[in-house]
Amino acid sequence: MKIAFPDGVERDVEVGQRVRDALALIEDQDVVKGTVGAEINGELLDMESPLTTGGELKFIKLKEDTPEAKMLYRHSFSHILAQAVKRLYPKAKLAIGPAIDTGYYYDFDVEEPFTPDDLEKIEAEMKKVVKENHRFERINVSVEEARKMLEEADEPYKLELLEEFADRGEDISFYRDGEFVDMCRGPHILFTKQVKHFKLLSVAGAYWRGDEKNKMLQRIYGTAFLSKEDLEQYLWQLEEAKKRDHRHLGQLLDLFSTNPDTVGSGLILWHPKGALMRHLAEEHCKNRHLDDGYEFVNTPHIGRSVLWETSGHLDFYKEGMYAPIDIEGQEYYLKPMNCPFHVQIFKARMRSYRDLPLRFAEWGTVYRFERSGTLHGMTRVRGFTQDDAHLFCRPDQMPAEMDKVLTFSLDLLRDFGFEEFHLFLSTRPEKRVGEESQWDASEEALKSSLERSGLPYSTNEGDGAFYGPKIDIYVKDALERPWQLSTIQFDFNLPERFELGYIGEDGETHQPYMIHRALLGSMERFFGVLIEHHGGAFPIWLAPVQVAVLPIAERHHEYAQQVFDQLKAQGIRVEMDGSSQTLNKRIRDAQTQKIPYMLVMGDREAEQQQVAVRLRTEEDLGARSVDEFAAMVLEKIKNKETV
Repeated sequence: MKIAFPDGVERDVEVGQRVRDALALIEDQDVVKGTVGAEINGELLDMESPLTTGGELKFIKLKEDTPEAKMLYRHSFSHILAQAVKRLYPKAKLAIGPAIDTGYYYDFDVEEPFTPDDLEKIEAEMKKVVKENHRFERINVSVEEARKMLEEADEPYKLELLEEFADRGEDISFYRDGEFVDMCRGPHILFTKQVKHFKLLSVAGAYWRGDEKNKMLQRIYGTAFLSKEDLEQYLWQLEEAKKRDHRHLGQLLDLFSTNPDTVGSGLILWHPKGALMRHLAEEHCKNRHLDDGYEFVNTPHIGRSVLWETSGHLDFYKEGMYAPIDIEGQEYYLKPMNCPFHVQIFKARMRSYRDLPLRFAEWGTVYRFERSGTLHGMTRVRGFTQDDAHLFCRPDQMPAEMDKVLTFSLDLLRDFGFEEFHLFLSTRPEKRVGEESQWDASEEALKSSLERSGLPYSTNEGDGAFYGPKIDIYVKDALERPWQLSTIQFDFNLPERFELGYIGEDGETHQPYMIHRALLGSMERFFGVLIEHHGGAFPIWLAPVQVAVLPIAERHHEYAQQVFDQLKAQGIRVEMDGSSQTLNKRIRDAQTQKIPYMLVMGDREAEQQQVAVRLRTEEDLGARSVDEFAAMVLEKIKNKETV
């Protein structure tokens, strides 16, 4: 078979020849040097892997720090992790251990759950394995030989996996380094000493094969990077992420809580400060919607089964819906989405081409069944409120509507402090509804809007919904983590199912285009992301308390109250702490609560009618008049600034 090599020469290679042997055909040692694996037709191979197909061969070198090099490197660590566990816990049963985007994991069946102390011992043993510098040796055996090896080793989970490969008629690969042998497809690096910079992170329960009916295994997570600097940077990000965890900050700042035992899992209780922030965010967004030509609607929380049958949700989305409610012999469902109700409002009367476009918006609360194992604070819940809208327009209006909604989405996200975006266009899947001309026009409109935005975007071919293409907007938070927030989705399905129509200029009935869009996504998830992005130190306009007034002693309370009243009268959210605790303690408390400004006042401030201004960042702005300070804060609120 023909293979194009990295030195630019195409060569004949025998099927089954190892990468190592193919490498020996290249005379240019600058091309060969440092190679630890290869890639061909998207498949990662190591030096021991056989070549089974022709194509373009690409060599993998650790020094080049490519995604392929990282995957090879990290997969080797999962093997070393399993080796260390088997040394320390010989009765442990092996399950699976893949490389993942930021590291690797391995699942084990052990008699007792692993503890943090166990992880320290395992990590120390992994360092020994690395130092011993064993070679990764690939062993190919028949299915029968593999079955015998796994039975003798008493590895039931590997045996179960083996049976899935038994009918393929292929040899089964094992890898050996030192005394350890594991059934594995690979690939791995050459020697254990080539992996250096790693850390075990945590242990969690994981059902075998992801099925909650199966046994709960112990999953050990680790991370690894090709350089010490990258590892240290990642570990710093993890520590910073812990500090910014919205579940921790939500409790610390008294923003929200959950009560699974009494209220139920995945249901958020918004506390006064969190609810105030939500009100401020919704008020801002709603005013911007009104300015942008949207009309607000409100719809019920439940609907008859016939509504969900017509919309197709009972056919395509029933597993995400709650069980029906019997009302006078009729079945009703909690709504998982708002769109069928908005369609009904469109249908409430005959529409003319002059009426379009129509933009119906609603902060609608929906309910979706999520498995308990997937729930996570505010970012994965069962009841949430979407900033939902549905646009109905004529085909000739559609490109302008797309530009308008995309610009609106990005501007709104910027208002909350997000500046880095990456957009994704998902195109038609193999199974779909709608005319090809509709798909052509809508995909072109989405693509053109993306190009006009000037922002980076990627195309996910075939990843659109069956009812239309879409744009997903991802933001990067302060730790460079991507979050998917806004979605703009075409829908050819509901207009057809509900027989939507408008009277065109020609007097005939035409079907409108329908666009779903949610800009923040859901208020719950958005606030979880927002908390972590800002680390609880919100922009001044969103901070539930903007100013803390701190009189030094009791004799300063009267002046502090005057300042409090003056600021509150101007609409600034102010709180006074005149407790008997020391001033330093009260300042620290205000900083812990992430209050943007602290105003300290003693004899001098009272005499000169000023305030000493401190920031939550510990910066001291010095003395200012109350009017000067208020004007500065109000300007920052107006401009959506931070301190």
